[in-house]
Order: sequence, then C-alpha cells, then structure tokens
Amino acid sequence: MVRAMAIEEIGGPEKIKLIDVPVGDPGPGEIRIRHEAIGLNYIDTYFRTGLYKSEMPLVLGMEAAGVVEAVGDGVAHLKPGDRAAYAAQPPGAYAEARVMPAAQVCPMPDGVSFEQAAALMLQGMTVEYLFHRVVPIAKGDRVLFHAAAGGVGQIACAWAKSEGIELIGTASTDEKCAIAARAGAAHTINYSTEDFVARVQEITGGEGVGVVMDGVGKDTFDRSLDCLRPVGMMISFGNASGPVPPVNLLDLASRGSLQLTRTTLFTFLADHDRCQAMAKHLFDKLLAGEIEATIGQRYPLEDAAEAHRALEARETVGSTVFTL
Repeated sequence: MVRAMAIEEIGGPEKIKLIDVPVGDPGPGEIRIRHEAIGLNYIDTYFRTGLYKSEMPLVLGMEAAGVVEAVGDGVAHLKPGDRAAYAAQPPGAYAEARVMPAAQVCPMPDGVSFEQAAALMLQGMTVEYLFHRVVPIAKGDRVLFHAAAGGVGQIACAWAKSEGIELIGTASTDEKCAIAARAGAAHTINYSTEDFVARVQEITGGEGVGVVMDGVGKDTFDRSLDCLRPVGMMISFGNASGPVPPVNLLDLASRGSLQLTRTTLFTFLADHDRCQAMAKHLFDKLLAGEIEATIGQRYPLEDAAEAHRALEARETVGSTVFTL
C-alpha cells in the first residue's frame, strides 16, 4: 500500500483526500515507478471539477519523476534503477508509487534533478509541441502568448528567446509582466490595465502576430483573434478561465481567413517515438541553459487541496511541485 491523493466525487479542492492504494507488479508494457517529485498542472483541476470525465475514485496527477522499480514484458527503453519522468495518461501521479504504461515514461539524463523533471515534463513538452509541431514558426516570427508568467508561460518565453522568436506575453499584474520579461518575453502587456489588442497592434505596427498561443480559454479567445494577421493561426490549448464557447467559422473568414486549432499535449505524446524525441529535446534545452525549471511553490503531497486552491486563485508563479 502507498499513500495517494484522490477524489471520490467532483467538486472543489476540498474533495481531494488522502487514501491508501495497493501497488502491484507491472504487466506487459508497464512499469512500476517510485516517485521522488510530482508536478501540479491545470489539467488536474479539470479532472477534479468534472470538465474532463473519469471514473471514480480517481488518483489525480499526470506528471512525476522517480526511480523505476520493476518493468513488465516488452519494455525495452527502461530497466529497474533508471531515473525516469513522465507526463502521461491515465491520471495517477499523486501517489508515492504506481504501476503505469511504460511507453510515455522517459529516461532522465544525468544533470537533471527529479524536481526539475517534475516541474518541466508536462509544461515543457507542451511548449515543445506548440513551437515545433503545430504550425511552422521561424526566427523573427511574432507570437502572442497569454499567461506568460505561469509555468508554461515562462518556459515559452525562454524557448522563444532561444530561437529568435519575438514573443509578446500577457499577464495580470505588473509584477507578473516583469517575471515574463525576465524569462525572455520581448514585450509584455498587463491585460488588467491595457487593451491587449491595441498594444499588439502597436507593437507590430498594425500587422498583427502570426500565431496566438492561448491556454486561458473563454476570457481571452475572441479578442485574441483580433491580434492575428491574415491567415494567422490561433492555437487554443487550455481552459484556465473556462471552455471556449462555440465558434462561428464565418468569423474566421471575415477576420482574414484565420486558422484555428484546439490541441492537447497527449495527442502528440501518444506515439512512443515522438514522445521520447520531445522529452530529449526538452532535456537538451534544459541542459544547454536555454530554459529553466522555475519552481515557484513546493507543497507536501498531503497538501494537494491547498495547492489546487492557490493555482485556481492565480496565486502561483512558475511551476508547483509536490514533495514526498
């Protein structure tokens, strides 16, 4: 038996409870991993609130790092004793140990700590696919990125700077704008005090940006379309403020033949080889000093409810990890 944080019904952070769960041996294609650090992500709140459906009871969490204890038949890329990390389905990371599918678990190179990996895997591979696997983005291109001081946002700012991409980051306070600027944003906009559409047009000389990356959702989606140049791409990848309402495709036509996609990381991670390549790219960026694992908060695993409350209240900066 191991300790885990789980929900038995959907609801607020108070629904997260400490339970004991059994951990057996891995079957074919599976591993058993003993966690050293666990990551907190907005997707965890989507499962807790019922926006994403799942059977109950549910151990939350999609991201962690630790040591492989056992491997099942057919697992060739990992062995007992390996340091490894993952951002993967199904949920179950809020636990001391678990048995899970091996395909999306990735070996960790020397020089990367458990906490760094737990803070980076889901958010960092999100940034990797946003910049490399959705639409071509080249040096000198302009990108608008919402919530640029958050965990994903700070990685995106640094990633863009390392590749010569002009990132315009939005945030809710001057302090958070300063954080985004330090992370690598070329320009920042405080959307609480400034009209971000007008500022984007000012920054770009009225041209607009080629790509918007929006993990906020309902509150920013519609006006973000006005920030795009003709034939620009709107990448909606999250719902922090709630799901985006239905879209009239004729609006995309009238605004300049705009492109729209709603992406999810786990589509890109589903292929084993691509998942491993994305993780290697991420770790290479980290080891080269081009990005950082910015851990703003640490909580004991048993304080998962408080961590969820802080995340939803937008009180966090950077990544949050659970310690064991």
